Amino acid sequence: MKPKLLGMSLLQLQEVAADLSLPKYAAGQMADWLYAKGIREISGMTNLSISARKALEERFRIGHTPYSEKFTSSDGTKKYVFPTSIEGRYIETVMIPEYEGNEGTEKSRATICISSQVGCRMNCSFCMTGRSGYYGQLTAAEIISQFMNIDETQELTNAVFMGMGEPLDNWDEVSKALRILTSDWGFGWSPRRITLSTIGVLPTLKNFLDDSRCHLAVSLHNPFDEERSAMMPVQRAFKIEDVISLIRRYDFTGQRRVSFEYIMFSGVNDTKRHADALIKMLFGLECRINLIRFHEIPDSSLRSSPRSRIDDFKARLNNAGIITTLRASRGEDIMAACGLLAGKER
Repeated sequence: MKPKLLGMSLLQLQEVAADLSLPKYAAGQMADWLYAKGIREISGMTNLSISARKALEERFRIGHTPYSEKFTSSDGTKKYVFPTSIEGRYIETVMIPEYEGNEGTEKSRATICISSQVGCRMNCSFCMTGRSGYYGQLTAAEIISQFMNIDETQELTNAVFMGMGEPLDNWDEVSKALRILTSDWGFGWSPRRITLSTIGVLPTLKNFLDDSRCHLAVSLHNPFDEERSAMMPVQRAFKIEDVISLIRRYDFTGQRRVSFEYIMFSGVNDTKRHADALIKMLFGLECRINLIRFHEIPDSSLRSSPRSRIDDFKARLNNAGIITTLRASRGEDIMAACGLLAGKER
């Protein structure tokens, strides 16, 4: 297969131009066609000469991947299934519509939840993706292709890297995708429209914090070492205390935000003891906590905390000065809610 132009940075496109003896500015023209204009065929790059287009076509392809299935939830959430370069393996991408304000004056938002790996090797006990196994990394082209190939691409207002996989376990390709999304030669999005979620892969977390201005969401789920280790094996390699210690070295008092995701499991992490440990762990850090109702998965003994216990937990954190919200569940009826993505074509 010919290599893809999609997913290339401006520097890589400049190298392509040099190899084909094209002027350096041709790289900017190619980037504009690929990202701003979303061209699907090299022949459509009409401000390149015919000979330049022919040379490109002989060696490269654009490289879009259309979705193969689409499911729509009763709440308007949509789940898209994309084939990958790994035969027989799929990824899932979610589009979440939101409406704010009163009828007639509401502002609409459309958030895309992007996958970064085919499966996941973090093996969290409460996640369908982790339980489905790990099959490989997505390329920057496959990541960007999700962004460009859902029906609502032109309506998107926000992007979250919270789909299948651990983004910081594929940092090389995810970082390329973030540069494409936020660079002037790419889509030109503000980093404040993008959030990356991680369970705390320390070596590349520092790279993300240094190299990007996107928001950060950390999947915490338990403040106690042994209990978190039992749920999330990553705790044995990268302790959440060390993750938070690193985060404290960065400024989150301005427009960049850090939040902590906390799935509520009945009798596991929803007690006063857990709330007080969270308060102590996050004391003085400018952050918020997003509580999430657990979406039950097959063959798991875990259950979601009762709403009354979630409300008590939330109140205790808010009373201690930590902004805490309960995230609304979206797309549960199509297996698109938090923790339910498994990359299976139905």
